Amino acid sequence: MLRSLSTLWPYVKRYKRGLSLGIGALLLKDLLAAAQPIAIKYGVDSLIHGFQLRILLQLAGLLVGLSLVKGIFQFWMRVVIIGISRDIEYDLRNDLFAHLVKLSQSFYARYRTGDIMARSTNDLNAVRMMLGPGVMYWSDTILMLLISIAVMARTDWQLTLVALSPAPLVSLAVVVFGRRIHTRFEHIQKMFSDISSKVQENLAGVRVVRAYAQESAEVAEFEGLNREYIRENIGLARIQGMFMPLLQGLIGLVFLLVLWAGGRQLLEGRLTLGSFVMFNTYMGMLIWPMIAVGWVVNLMQRGTASLNRINEMLHEKPSIAAPGAPAPLNGNDAEIRFRGVTMNFEGERSVLSDINLTIGAGETVAIAGHTGSGKTTLVSLIPRLFDPSEGVLEIGGMDARRFDPEALRQEIGFVPQETFLFSATLAENIAWGVPDATTEQILWAAQIAGLANDIETFPAGLETIIGERGLTLSGGQKQRTAIARAILRNPRILILDDALSSVDTVTEEKILQGLADVMRNRTTVLISHRVSTIQNADRIVVLSKGEIVEIGTHQELRQRGGYYADLYQKQLLEEELEAI
Repeated sequence: MLRSLSTLWPYVKRYKRGLSLGIGALLLKDLLAAAQPIAIKYGVDSLIHGFQLRILLQLAGLLVGLSLVKGIFQFWMRVVIIGISRDIEYDLRNDLFAHLVKLSQSFYARYRTGDIMARSTNDLNAVRMMLGPGVMYWSDTILMLLISIAVMARTDWQLTLVALSPAPLVSLAVVVFGRRIHTRFEHIQKMFSDISSKVQENLAGVRVVRAYAQESAEVAEFEGLNREYIRENIGLARIQGMFMPLLQGLIGLVFLLVLWAGGRQLLEGRLTLGSFVMFNTYMGMLIWPMIAVGWVVNLMQRGTASLNRINEMLHEKPSIAAPGAPAPLNGNDAEIRFRGVTMNFEGERSVLSDINLTIGAGETVAIAGHTGSGKTTLVSLIPRLFDPSEGVLEIGGMDARRFDPEALRQEIGFVPQETFLFSATLAENIAWGVPDATTEQILWAAQIAGLANDIETFPAGLETIIGERGLTLSGGQKQRTAIARAILRNPRILILDDALSSVDTVTEEKILQGLADVMRNRTTVLISHRVSTIQNADRIVVLSKGEIVEIGTHQELRQRGGYYADLYQKQLLEEELEAI
């Protein structure tokens, strides 16, 4: 538990001055609260010898004054400590998000999106409750118990021992029930992650669900998860339901013992009426702190269980990280060289095997090959989405691992195979990564990507909200938006991973004509299954089972009669059949 809580120490240190003020207000509040029974004791003992209005008024004024000042300190105690818990939540959420965006793709292959979302929201809220109300009431309870016990022991240590006799039972109940609450809540949070993942997957894949008429099946499966989640929560409620009455029963036992033992001493003249009233007043004041023990234990156990789940993500290290002293990028040299590159993914055979390839600065190289031949993996090595398992990838004559990944990626325009767009305007999606882009620059990029005519048909032009993941756009429009986004970055290296697969051949030709000028002055890597897309490349590289089997121009590869020649003949035949 202490190891888990150590994660929070840097955040707590940032607000140590504010926490000191909050704890100071808590201390003064408890001291003033503890002074009230003492004032009542002296007032009762004074009035026993005869009623005096002056003493009564003084006592009433003192109690009212103590209550008012105590209320002021209680207000600031809550404002400061609860406010700091919100500040720590804010800092922790920012740091968690910043950490998540730096983690490598292997992390996202192991964690589901819904699980990450649950940990970033529900678990983070449980940690805040532990830091705010949990810490505040835990400190308040301990301090109030210590002050009250000290005053009570000074008045009558024997009666104090009687009042504390059930304490071992309270401690035992806290330990036993606390452990059970922690285990149960940790399991409940995992179930909540399953539910979140199920919702996220169905919303993201709603078109597939509808296309296969699986709405009822998915609803039934979600209902099953939800039912189990509710069952576990009811089980947790039963544990908590047993815990609180048990504490209240022990508190009732304490009152009974104090009334019995104190009453005997009062009748025997060994205890004044004022002291007896003070004891009972303290016992009344301790009811809430003792009950709060159960609530605080619940908060602390929930918080530590959630913190363990957050720590799992925070302790993940990105496999692609900047070196201690990153090398500067050579702005004039965008040569890419693969030297003996082999790529293995965990538990799989080699996706790439002994790749040796040089792509000159300003050269356009196309990558062809059957599905699963390693094309996407090859180009993903360039922006360091992965690092080679063996061999070296050099950019500008230097090992790419010597560069800061973020700085390297700033120089690369990458259009991935799966286009992702944000729920924002079309202009914001095109200018994503170039925040200072002008409207003219955005329109220029859209024009080259063949999107200009489509923009004119949109209801608000560039300011049209395109919906989550570009839901309102066609597949071709999504791809062209992604191409425009890559072009606008003015990158030294342009990577198009099957970026024209969703457009027709006429639109493809227009886009390629527009890209010709852009590609002329930068290193470009194209992946496509269409010969028409790659035939004008300076060189074409053919992959098969992770190995380079052919390299040459369009004409050279046609004459060799290999994979590329077969691909060309098949597509030529398809075009002839379509023309009939």
